[in-house]
Amino acid sequence: MAGLSDIPILILKEGSKRETGKDAQKKNILAAKAVAEAVKTTLGPKGMDKMMIDGSGDATITNDGATILKEMDIEHPVAKMIVEVARAQDDEIGDGTTTAVIIAGELLGRAEKLIDQNVHPTVIVAGYKMASARAQEVLKQMALDSSGDRDMLLRIAETAMTGKGIEIAMEKLAEISVDAALAVAGNEKIDWEQYVKVVKLPGGRIEDSSINYGLVIEKERLAPEMPKRVKDARIMLLEGTLELKKLSTDAKISITEAKELASFKQGEEKVIKDMVDAIVSAGANVVFCQKGIGLTAQHLLAKNDILAVRRVKDEEMKMLARATGAKIVGDAMQVSARDLGQAEVVEEKKTGKDTKLIFVEGCKNAKAVSIVLHGVSEQFLDEMERGLEDALSVVLDVILSGKIVAGGGAPEIAVAESLKQFASTLSGREQLAVRAFADSVEVVPFVLAENAGFDPVDSLVGLRSAYGKGLKNYGLDIDSGDPTDMLARGVVEPLKVKVQALKSATEAATMVLRVDDVIAAKFEGLKPKPGQSPHDYTNPMMGGMGGMPPMM
Repeated sequence: MAGLSDIPILILKEGSKRETGKDAQKKNILAAKAVAEAVKTTLGPKGMDKMMIDGSGDATITNDGATILKEMDIEHPVAKMIVEVARAQDDEIGDGTTTAVIIAGELLGRAEKLIDQNVHPTVIVAGYKMASARAQEVLKQMALDSSGDRDMLLRIAETAMTGKGIEIAMEKLAEISVDAALAVAGNEKIDWEQYVKVVKLPGGRIEDSSINYGLVIEKERLAPEMPKRVKDARIMLLEGTLELKKLSTDAKISITEAKELASFKQGEEKVIKDMVDAIVSAGANVVFCQKGIGLTAQHLLAKNDILAVRRVKDEEMKMLARATGAKIVGDAMQVSARDLGQAEVVEEKKTGKDTKLIFVEGCKNAKAVSIVLHGVSEQFLDEMERGLEDALSVVLDVILSGKIVAGGGAPEIAVAESLKQFASTLSGREQLAVRAFADSVEVVPFVLAENAGFDPVDSLVGLRSAYGKGLKNYGLDIDSGDPTDMLARGVVEPLKVKVQALKSATEAATMVLRVDDVIAAKFEGLKPKPGQSPHDYTNPMMGGMGGMPPMM
């Protein structure tokens, strides 16, 4: 800028770069659209997979949107904003990440066209927010009550896992996820990772995968003299230690005669013996200790036929408490019978060539469970785990909310058609933004058809026609490409997933559109990449995925 004497006044540090107005908005929109394009082909039952290669050369093959976005080495700040919104969707609901990102990319693409027509971004943002609120009302009106029906929960779980590349295991995993969700579900939303532990064991048959109403811990019994299997287990959870604390560095013990040393050792052993006696008196026959167990305690516990495990993680101790009903005790001397938990069996099992695990099984009214997965390879097990996590999240959402909607793009068609009618009632330029929002939402059935190998335009026209005839639950048949009753086919999704996806997409799009000035400081100590200006953070958009070339 210039002062009164036409002398330029610099307010930014030399080497900084500034972009304003449409140039800044267009580059930001381009970056956000690139993120959407990266996951677009993974949507739906017939979506393609992505191979993610990290810096060490390890490959992850998946079509899970949340995993792909997490693994991508993204540099562009606006692209990072889109990824953060997607992660929020995944953390809040557990599914719908890809849908949210794709809709956000489409919203921004259509906003760019409106900006070219001199529609102010503030008007577009206002129209998008208006459309989003209206869309959520439409979704709630078309929602159905699931009534906690197990068959419906199984369908929801299968829909969440469809297209994850684990179809061979889908029926088994759906049963496991529903059983686990029903076991740990409460009256309010929970973080299922604190209640469900997934243990992956390479090898064995997929059919061997199972739910354990208790906990599986990657530990083994402390000594071979201890019992390997304990029936009617009475379980003690010790937060403290069963070994004497080490003296501080400045502590000093003066022993002048040999008999004093013997007496000192006997005193130490008596402290440990008193602790073990207290455990035995309480009736415990299994001890899980969060800290250490000394050699003397090990010997005394084994002598009393008590199975003991040490160095158990804090989160596993809490899960054991939820599963067995035990109370975590800080001091072994204070334990009583009412502090103990119950399990039918606690057993050490050999599950691999050199792997031993402790299985706590048969806990009554277990509020924490373990899921043991068997698969042919670690990569397949990872994909099974991702599919299971999605299924658990959506099933828990439905159990809590009790509301579902048809899948296959049916909700998006209903929202789009309703918004088009709503737009015609508006007189200002917001009408253009609402229409753009309606067209953007239709990207979901469009991409579903495209990824399945059908003509997306024909499929979209067919779905619109079905909706016009009052067939509001008709979505895309992924096998034929024709409109089909999704409820009859059992293709259903939680209402919360669809509502949150629209919220996340709208939030991401409006956040990008409101930025009209980008001020980038000079990057110190960084080499520009080929074709990249030292101050240009917009090219390339991403730093690539491990050994893969940068994505433009």
